Amino acid sequence: MLSYEKLLTDNKAWAQNQVTEDPGFFKRLAAQQAPEFLWIGCSDSRVPADKITGTEPGQIFVHRNIANMVVNTDLNLLSVLQYAVEVLKVKHVIVCGHYGCGGIRAAMNQQYYGGIINHWLKNIKDIYRFHRDEVDALPTEDERVDRLTELNVKEQIFNLAKTSIIQSAWKHEQRPQLHGWVYGLQDGIIKPVYEMDAGSHIDPIYEYDNL
Repeated sequence: MLSYEKLLTDNKAWAQNQVTEDPGFFKRLAAQQAPEFLWIGCSDSRVPADKITGTEPGQIFVHRNIANMVVNTDLNLLSVLQYAVEVLKVKHVIVCGHYGCGGIRAAMNQQYYGGIINHWLKNIKDIYRFHRDEVDALPTEDERVDRLTELNVKEQIFNLAKTSIIQSAWKHEQRPQLHGWVYGLQDGIIKPVYEMDAGSHIDPIYEYDNL
């Protein structure tokens, strides 16, 4: 059996198991989705949102990219964010990075990786530049990577707060709350590193006064 064929076989087994345990599972799932959470995570295959949070299909709306970035010119991310906030009415937006992130590590060196990946990593390099003294003061490369991972998550929370999508929801509906987390590959534990309540203030230059 080829590797991709095993995925299809395992899918059938999973679907049958779901029906056995809960006959109405797929009927309910097909009727609507009403997740409470939007998860913006890393594309790393070791960090699946549902697995590490113990949630079921329909509970988390998910967007993933390299190093869990919120780039304010990324129409894919902004479309997901707008749909989650304005249509699904999520109460929480989570940006979840992970320790040992390859994207973070790559952004901290001067290697050219070709294609468009370097353009993407430049966003992380900017964060590294802002915090270089703090990060470089740490004794090991792993510690430096992990600290930049935390700082990157915090910066992506700020990037969310800069959007008119979030600011409008804060003003009119007092939601969502923003959460910055980092997942540990070594122990499977999620560490909260930064939070922003609905209505939190950021630098006034980013705040819209006519929403």
